[in-house]
Amino acid sequence: MEIRKVGVVGAGQMGSGIAHVFSLAGYEVLLNDISAEGLNKALSTIERNMERQVSRGKVSAEDKAAALGRIRTTQTLTDIARSDLVIEAATERETVKQAIFEDLVPHLLPHTILTSNTSSISITRLASRTDRPEKFMGFHFMNPVPVMQLVELIRGIATDDPTYQALLKVVQSLGKTAASAEDFPAFIVNRILVPMINEAVYTLYEGVGSVRSIDESMKLGANHPMGPLELADFIGLDTCLAIMNVLHDGLADTKYRPCPLLVKYVEAGWLGRKTARGFYDYRGETPVPTR
Repeated sequence: MEIRKVGVVGAGQMGSGIAHVFSLAGYEVLLNDISAEGLNKALSTIERNMERQVSRGKVSAEDKAAALGRIRTTQTLTDIARSDLVIEAATERETVKQAIFEDLVPHLLPHTILTSNTSSISITRLASRTDRPEKFMGFHFMNPVPVMQLVELIRGIATDDPTYQALLKVVQSLGKTAASAEDFPAFIVNRILVPMINEAVYTLYEGVGSVRSIDESMKLGANHPMGPLELADFIGLDTCLAIMNVLHDGLADTKYRPCPLLVKYVEAGWLGRKTARGFYDYRGETPVPTR
């Protein structure tokens, strides 16, 4: 099956990035969100990021214009059901994702492949709520999507090989690299990354180091490009907490217990960059540690 039309659910940071790379690769993209403001913001972000690529010589002005012309938007979820491939990139809450797929199923084309950009939720469980578990996969892009080269492909227990092969070709057409992961909590990247972030929060919670000393230690001592607390702010502390809860619930191992300090920050609404406060305060000219 040839995939030409792609529907993306959710116009946030991940959804807009996914629409960006698919349109540049020649796919027709229909971007859906419940918010008109969110869709307008996504289009502005995509245009600005493509212009950055043009200024760096990575994309021609003609290709940018053509790519932007391939993106359409809609606030009606069922509009995207006529796509060859649907990518759900809504908030990391299973009930929200299930509701999206249940609303889409009655309107889908027989050949449409369903995917979720979830970073941790069971693909098998999401697929079981649809009429096509054999045509359902995890399609996990890394953030920021236009920059990061990896895509995790996660097969549910019922996913068939033609679906996997079709998505493997799609990843290659985007100029990215696929990593195949089994359907266990948080897959590969977040199974390793987010517990490290959680341990960094415990290190802060227990007073072993300050925000700045923890981040500097990992940048200079382990050659990480970004410290773990700075990275947590970039990802979103609510997302980090959601992934830790999935790991803790799914694997029943106390080593995945979310740090109480992480919980406290999320309860305060200090979610990182997107709320201007997390482990750093971003409201001034330069980020300032909040502890």
